[in-house]
Amino acid sequence: MRRLAISPPVAAVILAVGLFLASGLLPNGFGSDASVALAQATNILRLSVFLGIIAAGQTLVIISGGEGIDLSVGAVVTLTAILAYVIVNGNDAMVLPGLLVALLVGAAIGFVNGVGVTWLRISPLVMTLGMSGVITGLILVAQHGNVSGAVAPIMTRVIARPLLFGIPGAILIWIVFGFLMWLLLERTALGKNLFAIGVNRVTARLSGINVTGMVLAAYTLGGLLAGLGGFLVVGNTGVVFIALGNPFLFPSIAAVAVGGTLLSGGKGSYWGTMAGALVLTLLTSLLTTMRMPDSVREMVLGGTLLVLISIYGRQRGFRQ
Repeated sequence: MRRLAISPPVAAVILAVGLFLASGLLPNGFGSDASVALAQATNILRLSVFLGIIAAGQTLVIISGGEGIDLSVGAVVTLTAILAYVIVNGNDAMVLPGLLVALLVGAAIGFVNGVGVTWLRISPLVMTLGMSGVITGLILVAQHGNVSGAVAPIMTRVIARPLLFGIPGAILIWIVFGFLMWLLLERTALGKNLFAIGVNRVTARLSGINVTGMVLAAYTLGGLLAGLGGFLVVGNTGVVFIALGNPFLFPSIAAVAVGGTLLSGGKGSYWGTMAGALVLTLLTSLLTTMRMPDSVREMVLGGTLLVLISIYGRQRGFRQ
């Protein structure tokens, strides 16, 4: 008897819709008011953008295999947000330089992570966790807890406010970004090679793929996208603090897993990661509406991740 298998991205979208409808049934939910529901859906989608873009780099690292997970993304988000905040300092003319610095610094940190993993043979978990500590220490030493700067008006206008047909600029950015990520993974040699080394690095090397170069590219792009995330986060919040990026670390990994990307590498998609980011944002919003304490939120998020990974694993077993 043939079993019906639902792809992980589709399952994540269905779960997101279910969570959204469930939130409407709560006492503080939108009920049957369509305008309130639309506004709430738009806001949740906007909040998903930042996690989704930060998780994009995590997606590349995880797809490349080798037990790759980047534990430095939270620190990179914090550092690049602070740099953008200081460089821009409320001046519209300095937005592009601030963005460029955020991208370059993120990419440089990712490259160092890649060098540690490929050339020094350090475990990805150890390398990226150590890098996270180094970055956090540098921030504390350089800033002493005090950061002077400001976001530019154009950043707030483009990122946080409605830009086109009432749609926030962050959502429009994410749509374009998602398309570019799809092109990268599905229509370029880089993307195909990342999947290949994720499946089997020995076979990929024998096929002529530069495995070391691909791993370096994955971590460098991962750092660059974390830097982009930091820039967008500070543009949305308008403030920076030492733990700004910490809340994105676990969710960036969870979004990739919830979206169906194999944590062992070689299989996945960014559409799935986008759906996973939406699920986690909705779940967090639902738990916040229910006034659940942080400890309960963490347990629910962790439990949801375990359940979904278990379901995806069973479906792979059925297909095999």
